[in-house]
Amino acid sequence: MMYTEIEIYTDGGCLGNPGPGGWAYVLQVDGTFAKEESGAEEATTNNRMELTAVIKALQTCQGYEAKKIIINTDSQYVKNGITSWIKKWKTNGWRTASKDPVKNKEYWVALDALNASLPVYWNWVKGHAGIEGNERCDQLVRQAMEALV
Repeated sequence: MMYTEIEIYTDGGCLGNPGPGGWAYVLQVDGTFAKEESGAEEATTNNRMELTAVIKALQTCQGYEAKKIIINTDSQYVKNGITSWIKKWKTNGWRTASKDPVKNKEYWVALDALNASLPVYWNWVKGHAGIEGNERCDQLVRQAMEALV
């Protein structure tokens, strides 16, 4: 079955950076709640958890056929990384403008492959602004992190 639209909210966070971290996503298919998932790692960073949330969500989308997948993230790092910075990183052999190795390269490689294989549209949303999907992800991230401590 072909779906019109999958809308996803993602979030990640850490208690300390690095420290215990959590990630989460909430997925709706054609306006109807379909799935939410979260997880945690004992020693990680905020950025890794933000990337993990999006990667896990897009892996789940591989089980659906959709014309459009909208990722709503409150992470400028993720949105700008995948829509803009990654082009130069790849051209520069996974080095930043200052010639340093790109941090979290393995996450970016995985996200880039998923992004290229799915009809993804990227949208930045303001965190902690009362947006239902984003607030739910934040709650799931906190629960996942707290379960580790």
